[in-house]
Amino acid sequence: MMSRSANAILGLAPIVLVVALWQALVTFGFAPAVLLPAPGFVFTRLLEQLVTWAFQQEVAATLIRLFAGFAIAVVLGVSIGIAAAASPAINAVVRPIVRVLAPLPKVALYPALLLLLGFGHGSKITLVAADALFPILLSTYYGASTVEQKLIWSAMAAGTPRYKILFKVVLPAAMPSILTGCRIGLVISCIVVFLAEMITSTDGLGHALVTAARTFQAVDMFVPLITISLLGLILNALLGAVRSYLLRGFPEA
Repeated sequence: MMSRSANAILGLAPIVLVVALWQALVTFGFAPAVLLPAPGFVFTRLLEQLVTWAFQQEVAATLIRLFAGFAIAVVLGVSIGIAAAASPAINAVVRPIVRVLAPLPKVALYPALLLLLGFGHGSKITLVAADALFPILLSTYYGASTVEQKLIWSAMAAGTPRYKILFKVVLPAAMPSILTGCRIGLVISCIVVFLAEMITSTDGLGHALVTAARTFQAVDMFVPLITISLLGLILNALLGAVRSYLLRGFPEA
């Protein structure tokens, strides 16, 4: 089995290659520095921005929307997924709704959300929740539906009430699938919140990128992009650590 240090090196290798290619494009003149600044300038500017209160507020606005939308998606996705797996009646109602709405690009609903909820946090949080909901819901439903029947029968034979079976048998057994859906939903949340802020916002990392683009500040355009990427990497790593902790009793963890 590969060690963690080897995994970390392999994980960093593509990032190093991208940065090296970026530097090569600038060094050999394949891209003008006005449009594609050298990575050294961008990372220096990033460090300068990170210690400023204004940029920290932009990051905070993005994180508030991301966490709020993702939390709503987790609560709704897990609840509906478990309920649909446990009840044929609920499954009959949920299945056609999921088939219709899951493939729909939720960003197409954003203008309607702006009219209903305004230009503040509400519309962006709702868009993030709507996009992250379906991978979590589907993963939860799949995980709960594939729980070994003998586990449920054993709990029923022991006199365990039905609601306790859901929380003590079905939910723990479905946890690997649920957490996989959460990791997918988290990545989607990072993308969607950034996109929503680019479309219409007065703050956030997406707004910072659009503002820099309007003033032709190429270096400042790359700073929000790298920041949201770093946030995604950090949050994914934290969720991976939580997954390893929660699934420490599972062989595949």
